[in-house]
Amino acid sequence: MINGSANERGCTFTALSEVGKPLQEQGIETEIIQLGKQAYRDCIGCMACKKLDNKCVFDDDIVNRIIEKARQSDGFVFGSPVYFAHPSGRLLSVLNRVFFAGGKVFAFKPGAAVVSARRAGTSAAIDVINKYFNYARMPVVSSSYWNMVHGNTPAEVMQDEEGLQTMRNLGQNMAWLLNTIENDRQKGRLPPENEFA
Repeated sequence: MINGSANERGCTFTALSEVGKPLQEQGIETEIIQLGKQAYRDCIGCMACKKLDNKCVFDDDIVNRIIEKARQSDGFVFGSPVYFAHPSGRLLSVLNRVFFAGGKVFAFKPGAAVVSARRAGTSAAIDVINKYFNYARMPVVSSSYWNMVHGNTPAEVMQDEEGLQTMRNLGQNMAWLLNTIENDRQKGRLPPENEFA
């Protein structure tokens, strides 16, 4: 899980932690990677990553570490606070570079977007994050409602009973899909090979 908030244990962290509970109950290991308060450069389209075996040419931040973790991970949850009906700029800059340089390592691994907001802009922010999954050929994991929580503080998020229920259901759905994919893999059923122009 990647927390695109600058606040280490804020509302987005609270939502991601709730998603992790049913995953952990089913024996699925989780980790929250915190992007923190630092600034991240965006992709500059230099194309050097195409010569570096799915690595970004800039090796001075977390991007290549995320790509390396993605090679070993089976599923992903990207979380963000909502800023002006959009995910955080730091998360988008990281995702632009991660998916452009290392998009191949995400293919056919389930992904979910989680957002937190005081009030509105959540469905637009979820839509932006989901577009990365669609481009990378990732199954998109849904819940029983849109993957959002509401509150201005973690304590307020903990009062959003429907939002927390949605996060737990998302974790259950992610666990089910991960287990289904693993069962298929053990039976020799592999992802399809797609055509590319």
